[in-house]
Amino acid sequence: MVDPRLPGEPAERAARAPVGRRGFLKAAAVGTGALGLPVALPVVTPAPASAPARASVAPFQHGVASGDPLPDGVLLWTRVTPSPEAVPGSGAGPVVEVGWQVALDPGFREIAAAGSQRTGPDRDHTVKADVRGLSPGTEYHYRFLYGDAASPPGRTRTAPAAGTSVDALRFGVVSCSNWEAGHFAAYRRLAERGDLDAVVHLGDYIYEYGTGDFDAGGRTVRRNVPAHEILTLADYRVRHATYKSDPYLRGLHAQAPWIIVWDDHEAANDAWSGGAQNHTPETEGPWAARLAASRQAYFEWMPVRVGADGAIHRRLRFGDLAEFFMLDLRSYRSQQVRGTAVDDPARTITGRAQMAWLRESLSASDARWRLIGNSVMVAPLALGALPAHLLGPMRRLLGIPEGGIAVNTDQWDGYAADRKRLLTHLRDEGIENTVFLTGDIHTSWASDVPLTPLGPTVASEFVVPSVTSDNIDDFLRVPPRTASLTAEGVIRATNRHVKMVELDSHGYGVLRVTPARATMDWYRLSDRTSEDATATRFATYETRSGDPGVRRVWLPT
Repeated sequence: MVDPRLPGEPAERAARAPVGRRGFLKAAAVGTGALGLPVALPVVTPAPASAPARASVAPFQHGVASGDPLPDGVLLWTRVTPSPEAVPGSGAGPVVEVGWQVALDPGFREIAAAGSQRTGPDRDHTVKADVRGLSPGTEYHYRFLYGDAASPPGRTRTAPAAGTSVDALRFGVVSCSNWEAGHFAAYRRLAERGDLDAVVHLGDYIYEYGTGDFDAGGRTVRRNVPAHEILTLADYRVRHATYKSDPYLRGLHAQAPWIIVWDDHEAANDAWSGGAQNHTPETEGPWAARLAASRQAYFEWMPVRVGADGAIHRRLRFGDLAEFFMLDLRSYRSQQVRGTAVDDPARTITGRAQMAWLRESLSASDARWRLIGNSVMVAPLALGALPAHLLGPMRRLLGIPEGGIAVNTDQWDGYAADRKRLLTHLRDEGIENTVFLTGDIHTSWASDVPLTPLGPTVASEFVVPSVTSDNIDDFLRVPPRTASLTAEGVIRATNRHVKMVELDSHGYGVLRVTPARATMDWYRLSDRTSEDATATRFATYETRSGDPGVRRVWLPT
């Protein structure tokens, strides 16, 4: 049974806030912020579908995608353009019926499941089909049908059944893709592998800024559409459509299912439950209206399952080997603060209900590995020993306050009580083999996660670089692997739990999980501004079953 509605699908587009933008960013912090409280939205029943148009436009312009694989199903996504006026964000065009097929073979001769659903301007002509009744651990091919046209085919895979013994899994891990800063060659190189069980995206899939408002190494490689900062539902829909016009993003979506979670830029920089750094109510309207618009567009355009009241934290199991716990660290968090206020036990990054869900779920899981999809860094970080010329760029990148307090209060460092609650639970419950997979700060890290800065290690953390968003060399306008080397040495010297840090490269990670170890390969691009950039492995670290912490490995996974 396929529900044709989006979870929390709204009856009409959010009220338009004034289009306008501060003339410059109040703060150039690049890796923090997100969304706010989930907004419960009413459901609309589509009008009767029209007959397929024999249109003068290609109906499937934004590719196909799959996500959130289960042992018996997977979520399928596409967008149809049924008529010339039905462009993204227009609110125009007919209600139509779109079919879908899931097959065991690329020629679609062995159909395993099929169905159809209606879509129209109320959901920006996007289609999401939550297909069930499939076989566990099986590769499938899928496509969508409209009139005489078929979409490009996609390939996906269901998860192994919960009791199944699994020898190995491999995941691509990505975050932070700024359209204006470069091309998505990282997605291209991941898609070429052909060996991924899924792709994990840890947030900042899109950016909300207007053209030139977000640092891109002093160069705008390609312009945002729309050119202004996005505020309304139509704006967010058009920006999502712009990103899915990239052939390499579409290609990676078509190669494997995605497991995604948002960070801040899907709505606005440094968001918290009641607002965002990059939102001014006096000129940009109520935060709640902007948040509702960004959320609706995200639910329409992304292959993600959505729970009650717009919740996206969820568990995904892969046999007896691994279980993902995907966190929402933007919707329920307290506002960012400075100084000793970060220790206030009343402050939260997860919200009380999500923290209770996470701790209970970690205790209940009997998978060998617990993989926490975590949008901001959990390992503590002190930067007070950095020289001034490097502390400035690091402050901008990590969101450190102007006053020089050496902590990024948008990360778990700013929510010390919640971090202690979670890590103490891991220790007290004897929960082993926990790995945090993290994005957000555009750089690469392999760290032990200590209970306290000088305490015992209770978990591991792998932080992947940005796909394109600025790093230290981009901020400084210097060649890579020059000025950053000093910063890296100081960070390792003053943070003993940090085993690897690399501050310059753009690229991705590849995580391989076996019963014995979880291993991450880090890959850097030769040039983020080139569609033909090559990718080279520059580091590999692992954590071993029953032995928390990370150690270097010289051979790739």
